[in-house]
Amino acid sequence: MTTATEPIRVVVADDHVLYRRGIQMVIGTEDDVVIVGEAADGREAVERAVELLPDVVLMDVKMPRLSGIEACREIKRQVPSARILMLTMSEQEQDLFEAVKAGASGYLLKDVPPDEVAAGIRALHQGQSLISPSMAAKLLTEFTHLSNASQQLPAATAVPRLTDREIEVLRLVARGLGNREIAAELHISDNTVKNHVRNILEKLQLHSRMAAAMYALRENLVDP
Repeated sequence: MTTATEPIRVVVADDHVLYRRGIQMVIGTEDDVVIVGEAADGREAVERAVELLPDVVLMDVKMPRLSGIEACREIKRQVPSARILMLTMSEQEQDLFEAVKAGASGYLLKDVPPDEVAAGIRALHQGQSLISPSMAAKLLTEFTHLSNASQQLPAATAVPRLTDREIEVLRLVARGLGNREIAAELHISDNTVKNHVRNILEKLQLHSRMAAAMYALRENLVDP
């Protein structure tokens, strides 16, 4: 387990070797982040994740042998503790939605400034979700469609098995609050929030906070 004094361990998965080298140069200037492995395709990304147990995996969407989204799904199955940040040129809405469903905790476009990559790694490691602003609008549109469609569903489809406190936490997650902000809002500890989020994801059989946010909006727990 990573402690406060240990760097965040990262695996970089991208089929373009020059891009992998560029990421290594960017991350190499950070004291609290270290690249422990790299992969040139989706299948190799899964193998490296299982072998190295990284804290964060930087993953391209479009890769040979196994797509980044398929690799994301497999890594979350075999190494559920790993946070996955999709770092891609793809602005396709379907790629974004599939990545969220596969368990990705972040989705950044490759045109972001280099320092935002390191910041994104830290955010994911702290349990937050991250998405490029240009993609956020598309995701919000999808949230709205899901919310409107859910109004046609019977009440019996409401949130299953969640406690009142878990529903409170889920609503705040869907509003984009991090663990520390949720703890302050509800006057509970950070660790208690982490436990609630973990229980929510397990009960709803979801892999990421973004997926939980989509669920909350679909079930009309928050106003899109």
